[in-house]
Amino acid sequence: MAASNVLAATLKSLHRPGKPIIFTNVYDVLSARAVAALPSCKALATASYAVARANGTEDDDMDAQTNLRAVLPIAKVAAEFNKPFTVDIQDAYGEKLEEVMTALIQGGVHGVNLEDVNKDTQKFYSQQEAVERIKRTLKVADSLGVKDFVVNARCDILVHGGQLSEVLARGKAYLAAGATSVFVWGGSQRGVSRDEVATMVKEFDGRLNVSMKLSPDGLNASQLSELGVSRISIGPAIQFIAMDTYAKEAEKILTSV
Repeated sequence: MAASNVLAATLKSLHRPGKPIIFTNVYDVLSARAVAALPSCKALATASYAVARANGTEDDDMDAQTNLRAVLPIAKVAAEFNKPFTVDIQDAYGEKLEEVMTALIQGGVHGVNLEDVNKDTQKFYSQQEAVERIKRTLKVADSLGVKDFVVNARCDILVHGGQLSEVLARGKAYLAAGATSVFVWGGSQRGVSRDEVATMVKEFDGRLNVSMKLSPDGLNASQLSELGVSRISIGPAIQFIAMDTYAKEAEKILTSV
């Protein structure tokens, strides 16, 4: 797995505070190929919400096999373009964590987005449980020869109405456990404010992932870079745009006579 670790190390090195890696999240082979072919694309990442919709289900209902079946062909696209690939694997599906991580890494994946909410119960893992799940993930990667495997540890405290202080405590613990970055999700409506981003950048030494809102009221990539984040993603935003465009073009053709 030496070649995989080279790409994992590359992915890790792209997380630079103030000069962030930017992901335009993909969801199938077609979208992956379109993005991977761009000279400006440094790495590929999925968004589970978009992957689920592309496979006829919803994010909360997608099981491990559906996610794996969808993302492993994307790994082949990433390999074709020699680019690192990270997967939104939700919470890694409870006690299937080792099984799922093994399948991903053996399939050519170099990092994961790992959530701190139990997918089955919709309750938070305790901070210690979440920390242990990060360590378990990295232990699997190390055993497979990918010691630089990237964990983007997602914290959902804010979207569930929690306090920033708990986000900071959890985030620091996740980083100490070996996560490369912390993804703080504030929700599609709430998001995260400029002040919150600034505080988290300071407390996490820049090792922060923010989901960029593609709307005038959201912080854009330049602003997030100036604030010092190391990773920017957009979730399913481009899928929404793509499907809206598809429908509009289809409507033009269908109503042309």
